[in-house]
Amino acid sequence: MANDIVQDVEGNIIGCRYCGSRSIRKFGYLYRATSKRQQWMCNSCGKRTVNPSILEKAEFVKEITDPDYIPIEELIEHRKRKYSVKVKGKESRRLINIDIKTKGAIGICHFGDPHIDDDGTNIADIYKLCDLINNTDGMFAGNLGDVQNNWIGRLSFLYGQQSTTAKESWRLTEHFVNRVNWLYLIAGNHDVWSGDGDPLDFIMRDHKGVYEKWGARLNLRFPNGKEVRINARHTFKGYSMWNTAHGVAKAAQMGWKDHILTCGHIHVSGYQVLKDPASGLISHALQVASFKILDGYADKLGLDDKNIFNAPVTIIDPEYEDDDNRLITTIFNAYEGAEYLKWKRSKK
Repeated sequence: MANDIVQDVEGNIIGCRYCGSRSIRKFGYLYRATSKRQQWMCNSCGKRTVNPSILEKAEFVKEITDPDYIPIEELIEHRKRKYSVKVKGKESRRLINIDIKTKGAIGICHFGDPHIDDDGTNIADIYKLCDLINNTDGMFAGNLGDVQNNWIGRLSFLYGQQSTTAKESWRLTEHFVNRVNWLYLIAGNHDVWSGDGDPLDFIMRDHKGVYEKWGARLNLRFPNGKEVRINARHTFKGYSMWNTAHGVAKAAQMGWKDHILTCGHIHVSGYQVLKDPASGLISHALQVASFKILDGYADKLGLDDKNIFNAPVTIIDPEYEDDDNRLITTIFNAYEGAEYLKWKRSKK
């Protein structure tokens, strides 16, 4: 400490004005009514001063430049405002209200992972379903994510193993997303790889439905006052070798008590119906498979084909209560679901 060289703001080497020691350190500020001065303490004699001795004058003095950052007080206030905005936004998304204008029963076709640009994807089936939804009165659509492969980083080499280029992938993505007026579209892991500059967010800017990363909870409010909640996520935590719907079913039992829970991600199908004994609410838990039918990664790992359905339809009849099994009817085949919906709506 005795050999430390301490300089003031002008570059002068300074020391204790009482004992001459160079071992001094900053010791806060001395405040007066109209001034604020740097205070120094000597490590040798323990005395304090605001006027240390100049032991050696600086050979030159640099012009003082303005900082390129905001004052710390302003930074703190900015961080407070930023946090308030983030919290407000988070709270507003806990349960997103959607007012359904259509009277009577409606259907929601839940698309599993499209992977629209993959050579192993049945793209014809995807577009046929889009036409079915657009041509069926009262039918809506949801998308559980992974719209395209979107290979990034060390996975970029996989573009060499598919015939669709990265540019063509985004053209297909934009065309497909704009083909349907989505009730919800959830960005999956392949989608969020794009980072903050998310093209999907840009593509969805003119859509009226919900676009969220990873998951969203929706509260459908029908004209007659009935409310039905949907918990749509790319995936729910939890896997079981005995039950393909384990994660989503666990969420229905241990998480929010919602009427419909849907997820994708693992390219398998599963379904469970559960009842909350406390409220009587019946939950439909759907693990939805993918449109990627030919999967080299699954072949590599020896994964069995568990694709039973990749676009199930949930028919909601708002005339019934939460504990009535007629409130929601799940149909695994979208075309059969459309026929059932037409029949339901023709009765009103």
